[in-house]
Amino acid sequence: MTPLLPSDLTSAPKPTWAQTLRVYLEPASLRMLSLGFSAGLPLLLVFGTLSFWLREAGIDRTTIGFLSWVGLAYGFKWVWSPLVDRMPLPVLTRVLGRRRSWLLASQAVIMGALVVMATTDPQKALAPVVWCALLVAFASATQDIALDAFRIESADTRHQAALAATYQTGYRLAMIWSGAGALWIAARSEVPNAALYQQGAWQTAYLVMAASMLPGVLTVLFSKEPAQRAIPAAKNAADWLRSALVEPFAEFIQRYRWQALLVLALIATYRISDVVMGIMANPFYVDMGFTKDEVAAVTKIYGVIMTLAGAFIGGALAMRVGVMRVLMLGAVLSAATNLLFAWLAGRGHDVTALIFVVSADNLASGIASAAFIAYLSSLTNVNYSATQYALFSSMMLLAPKFVAGYSGMFVDSFGYGSFFSSTALLGLPVLVLVGLASRVKQGPNAG
Repeated sequence: MTPLLPSDLTSAPKPTWAQTLRVYLEPASLRMLSLGFSAGLPLLLVFGTLSFWLREAGIDRTTIGFLSWVGLAYGFKWVWSPLVDRMPLPVLTRVLGRRRSWLLASQAVIMGALVVMATTDPQKALAPVVWCALLVAFASATQDIALDAFRIESADTRHQAALAATYQTGYRLAMIWSGAGALWIAARSEVPNAALYQQGAWQTAYLVMAASMLPGVLTVLFSKEPAQRAIPAAKNAADWLRSALVEPFAEFIQRYRWQALLVLALIATYRISDVVMGIMANPFYVDMGFTKDEVAAVTKIYGVIMTLAGAFIGGALAMRVGVMRVLMLGAVLSAATNLLFAWLAGRGHDVTALIFVVSADNLASGIASAAFIAYLSSLTNVNYSATQYALFSSMMLLAPKFVAGYSGMFVDSFGYGSFFSSTALLGLPVLVLVGLASRVKQGPNAG
């Protein structure tokens, strides 16, 4: 099969609006909605929600910033992606197939680590919380590897934007549930007139989050394994390493040649302004005096509406006007909404302003993410889907997560207003890279 390319998404005849919207109700799209929820759930539980929990427990901002480096597990998932792509799991692979077996195994580890995390008090023992968060991140990254391959192999090129949109919708809904939902559950579980920090409330929230992985587990069990492609048997260890690790990367470089550097630069920086800003969002809410109920209500109601709107707008626009144009729009909006957080920092505790800022941020993120996922999928050769996509999505997070580790130190030194303004400036080079990458043509070995 030939690799998917950006040009494939724009050269085909444009579908009617009815055809564009009907694709979201197809079984493959609905499966991606559920599996996207399973993929998005763990993320905030080791980042945003965890940072709120730790800040309320009295952990300083600099430590919280450095703890965000557990997310580097997502940035290095390309290292073990060849194993997920090719290595069978005992018993499970024979029963479920290669993609579903890895999905189920990673989901089980996520659930178990969240349970242990829930029963640990970071005020008394921070290290176990960190180790559990690292395990959740590792298993979540493994789930992403298998799920990205499952998604790419489940539909043809023209349906990838729709699958990306429904996947992103499920992903963002899960982030709202693991963010706003976890805060709401923790607030409801608190004992009235007791201390500000109550470990039992957070324990209840994280146990509910562990149980929320079950819809994804059931979807895996009742889904159909994508058509298996034949993998030539390796003659020895060197042959296996060449076919599993070297060939996927070499094929991409050979296909795009020097332009591969441009594409990889865009991938590595596209979400940098969002990721770096996001680490300090919840500590910012705590320090501005917003309660768990206020943050949960705003992100749950307005965040849901704007996230859904953004994901579907991004997916639909990508199918009709092309992925690269929507990538540019998403890059502009992502940087601009960070300036709104700087404005909010100057207003203090203002719920109306919080509603406006969160709504704009979620709309921009939904548009940018749907287009970016479709773009990454278009770069992937289906013969190396898990490994190549893991490389792309790893690069997407590696530099941003590393820089984000210093976010707490920056806030402590310069304040929230300067921090949010600086994260907006980080998005300016991305605009140049999107413009240059839009001129990249099909490589000589793509067809």
